[in-house]
Amino acid sequence: MKTICFFNSTEAWGGGEKWHLEASTHLHALGHPVLVIAHIKGELYNRLLTSGIQCLGTRVANLSFLNLLKIRSIKKILEGHNVGTIVMNLSRDLKLAGLASKWAGIERIIYRRGSAIPIKNSWLNRYYFNHIVIEVLVNSHATKKTVLALNPTLFPEDKIKVIYNGIDMDTFLGKPTQPCYQKKDADELVLSNLGRLEFQKNQKFLIDIAAELKRRKLKFKLLIGGEGRLREELVNKAKNLHVQEQIVFAGFIENPKDLICSGDIFVLSSLWEGFGYVLAEAALCKKPIVAFDCSSNPEVVVDGSTGFLTPVDDVKAFADKVQYLAQHPKQRKEMGHRGFIFAHENFDSKSIQEKIVNYLVYGR
Repeated sequence: MKTICFFNSTEAWGGGEKWHLEASTHLHALGHPVLVIAHIKGELYNRLLTSGIQCLGTRVANLSFLNLLKIRSIKKILEGHNVGTIVMNLSRDLKLAGLASKWAGIERIIYRRGSAIPIKNSWLNRYYFNHIVIEVLVNSHATKKTVLALNPTLFPEDKIKVIYNGIDMDTFLGKPTQPCYQKKDADELVLSNLGRLEFQKNQKFLIDIAAELKRRKLKFKLLIGGEGRLREELVNKAKNLHVQEQIVFAGFIENPKDLICSGDIFVLSSLWEGFGYVLAEAALCKKPIVAFDCSSNPEVVVDGSTGFLTPVDDVKAFADKVQYLAQHPKQRKEMGHRGFIFAHENFDSKSIQEKIVNYLVYGR
């Protein structure tokens, strides 16, 4: 039986790393030989140390694929572990490990793409997708569209497989919840948001929303969970718009439920999401959602049923939906209930992991 290798050089922790951890752990538990090559100082590597899964540490830079010694080193590792399938996470991983895999004669070279951003139509990408990559695995139909958005002949569409990210329902729902915010008054509306404080997550828009809701004299609090490079800029913007009293920057949140369950409505301002884990988690917490009608959001949020989707960066439309939900608590509850059912039926890790096994082990 040949080994399935997961190659992920990201140091930080995110949705891609969570996917690699869960997929490798599940396959290992079923008795399939698994190897993970991860950033030696990364969170994925750290979490795998006590798992019993073979895990090797590495570092990869954007130009590592130009280093012949590095390519040969990876090639030797893959050959030594009898790898038959490799799944790579980042563009830089593909450039390095993809080339090493080709030299090692690996049958299935899979690029897993989790970001709904169009792939550049560069000569280097055309080379890799024509000569190195055998299959592409994506986490949503929106992500699949972005693979070919700038070049419809870049890669055969029938070789792009869609498998949604899964959530361990028993673990997620079974975790005890410790709300990170308590309402000051019963009629206070609490909005929650969770994500890295980075450009993609677009929390600056939410501060504009806070200013608009304050102008409309809505009694509310906005909880923003997460850390990132834009924290100081966001705090300053809140002060400049005089909404610092309405916004709580909650910092890093270990258990998403602690923040999500503290709110009445979950709001997401991301400009793109390959697959919105946090949207599915909010649905499982029975919270109605207001988010943008873009990328994969319509695959996770059923507009008008489990939440509302609005045009990107449209302050009035977004605030209108929040205000509507604020004034209609019965609809909030009904939307939350429908969202729970939808997430449970579509994103349960048991069925998702079965699809991953069928794909990686049996090629279907």
